[in-house]
Amino acid sequence: MPRREKTARRLVVEGETFLWSLHHTHDAVGNGQYHGCCEILVIRPFKARGRLRIVFRSGPGRLVPDGYLMFSGAVGTADGPLLNLHEPGTVRAFLDEALAKGWQPDDPLTEEMDGWRLFDTVSGRRGEQRPE
Repeated sequence: MPRREKTARRLVVEGETFLWSLHHTHDAVGNGQYHGCCEILVIRPFKARGRLRIVFRSGPGRLVPDGYLMFSGAVGTADGPLLNLHEPGTVRAFLDEALAKGWQPDDPLTEEMDGWRLFDTVSGRRGEQRPE
């Protein structure tokens, strides 16, 4: 089966265009097993070199897609809300929070932020969504 190319999606905020994409990584430990799943939301201004990587690493009480129970793009906490990183409104909320935390979109370097540090504020903006 051919590999599907990931294309960036467009998000327009107050006349400024951003591109965003979502990636999943993990560490192979052998025998078809993986651990350390991680969702990475990448946001960058259109026609700019700099970018923001918002990283959600798996850990105790932190839920990221693992191929079994969580759907693609879902991040959440074991006893709290669940956010879908494929939704433009969720991406916009993370962008707004990153800007409030000091991300400079015109900086040509890549900046990385821990998505869990932004999670509570963003989930409050989006409203709680509990897994079914």
